[in-house]
Amino acid sequence: MEYLRLLRRGPVLLLWLARALSVLGDRLHTVAVMWSVWAGTGSASLTGLVAILESAPYVVLGAAGRRVVARFASYGALARVEAARAAVATALPFLWSPDVPGTAVVLAGVLVLGTLGALFDPNLEALVPTLVEPWRVQAVTGLFDLTGRIARTTGHACAALLLLAFSKVELFAFVGAAFAVSSAALAATARRHGPVVPAAPGGRPAAARAPELLREHPRVGLGILAHGALPFTAAATTVAMPALLAARHGAGAGVYGLITAAVGVGALIGNPVAGAWRPRAWLLVCCAAWATDGVATACMGLTDHVPVLELLSVLVGLAAPLGTVTLRARLGAFPPAERLRLMSVEHTATRAGSVTAILLLPPLADLSPPGAFVTAGTVVTGLAAGAALLSRPLVRRGSAPGAGAVPAARGPFPDARGAWGEGAAERRPL
Repeated sequence: MEYLRLLRRGPVLLLWLARALSVLGDRLHTVAVMWSVWAGTGSASLTGLVAILESAPYVVLGAAGRRVVARFASYGALARVEAARAAVATALPFLWSPDVPGTAVVLAGVLVLGTLGALFDPNLEALVPTLVEPWRVQAVTGLFDLTGRIARTTGHACAALLLLAFSKVELFAFVGAAFAVSSAALAATARRHGPVVPAAPGGRPAAARAPELLREHPRVGLGILAHGALPFTAAATTVAMPALLAARHGAGAGVYGLITAAVGVGALIGNPVAGAWRPRAWLLVCCAAWATDGVATACMGLTDHVPVLELLSVLVGLAAPLGTVTLRARLGAFPPAERLRLMSVEHTATRAGSVTAILLLPPLADLSPPGAFVTAGTVVTGLAAGAALLSRPLVRRGSAPGAGAVPAARGPFPDARGAWGEGAAERRPL
């Protein structure tokens, strides 16, 4: 019900529409390009390179492009980014050919789209907390997390169906249309709202430095580090799952569909819980959720029973959003410049984890499908447990009044008050 109340607000609805269509277009494009490269070249390596080129700009811009990212911290700038994505996606099938130059052009297009996505995603997520009062940041973060998860799942399914019914040019036209409508929604919002990040004295957007922020708020750094390993479990349950089903259970596409649906059911259960829950010990909640995800993933590789595998899939789907929403809501409590920088760092960590998982898990799954699951689960559980243990002395060190606190996020509501009371409510404990 809280999600429905949020969607009744015009700015939230417009940004929600932009986010849903952007993720949908991104997933449609990824599947379409991967399939086109595979069909044209028959090379699994080039197909994997598509995923790496899509993620690499997030790592580069997150590590060294803070000022570049901050220049796009407005609705109008993001509308132009989406318009550029629509143009590139629509043009790709006309530039494609199965020879080496054509493949190189398509891979370059993927790199351009990845760069535009790296400019778009952290800025959009930094916009989300500005739409609501501080005490609703957790709920609106949960809403957009659920939207992204549904759009990603729907995007893969829609791409598979569209590939059967439409030509390559028509499929990429659908991708371009999704980005174009997202651009229009952002342009409509830009008429009423300004930049996320205030301008620095020279007229350029202020850009916070990540090292100083992470030293000042070490538990945030621990949370981002542990969250960066989560793509290992996601890769195991997607890339390595068909190999596990075939090798250990003698099952095929039907059971794979049930497993995927079970993960989705878990996410539908876990996300509303995360959106309504504002824990004080936020990092321990995140680490417990991610450790649960890791243990469940490792157990998937060890069980001999498909029903147990399905129950573990529900648990994985439930745990992942609980930790992710809690972390991103905490990042949303920072002032605009710091919030944007930390969200960019969080995207960098997650994409770096994705690239590492893509490089390591498929070869490991070829050798031992259960081993891939155990390895992925161990990595995630180990980092989550390590972050939880390292946070304990930080909690004691930060127990003094005002230690380890950040100003509460403020939206476009001049009378909004923090959820922690007056006066001192301007600071919320990390």
